[in-house]
Amino acid sequence: MIKIYGLDKCSTCQKARKWLERHEVAHDFIDYREQPVAPAMLKGWAKAVGGWEKLVNRAGMTWRNLASARKTPGSDPEWLLLIREYPALVRRPVVILPDGTVSLGFTDKLFAKLFDQ
Repeated sequence: MIKIYGLDKCSTCQKARKWLERHEVAHDFIDYREQPVAPAMLKGWAKAVGGWEKLVNRAGMTWRNLASARKTPGSDPEWLLLIREYPALVRRPVVILPDGTVSLGFTDKLFAKLFDQ
């Protein structure tokens, strides 16, 4: 089953879910603010997408509002603590395909490619 991780109120996540419904792609949506993601899973996502810097949305207001000292985590535990405190830092949505592939974000073109539409 395809899993979509994101935030229920996130407009990008809402667009992604509507796209999946319109194209009749079965999926489970997990709001990671309500159901926090296990640290091991977060580390796996970061590894799959090329590192914490790719997993974290540095363009969003959550990142921009962080104190400068918090913007330079130097280890996995520091990144995990930061994401636990600020779940909105994770780029959204996180799509996990049945084969374990991890994809970040939403565009019509990206989803058409991911789901062979």
